[in-house]
Amino acid sequence: MDVAKKVSKWPDGARQIGERLHAVISEAAPGLTPRSMWGAPGYARQGRVLVHFRQDDGLVTFGLTEHARLTVPAGSTDQLMPTSWALESIDEATELRVAQIVRDAAS
Repeated sequence: MDVAKKVSKWPDGARQIGERLHAVISEAAPGLTPRSMWGAPGYARQGRVLVHFRQDDGLVTFGLTEHARLTVPAGSTDQLMPTSWALESIDEATELRVAQIVRDAAS
């Protein structure tokens, strides 16, 4: 999948987030291969998408699939495993968090 081509068609704010997400994901897990998941950018290992993001009405969502390494966060008081996040913008702290999520998902 040509992520840059897909994201280039998104509205301005979402496009900027998508471009940054693509760069962060590619750098955090260079072994993942971009591919389409439901028509949106996904990143796979051995044909199975682990992480993906999409854009709907200016909101960008970033998520993990069942093929990602999923664990209950340390210190959690429940058994919920976070698998998706919504972004209206992206900053350095968000990029760092996304990179860690991707590294964990691909480990």
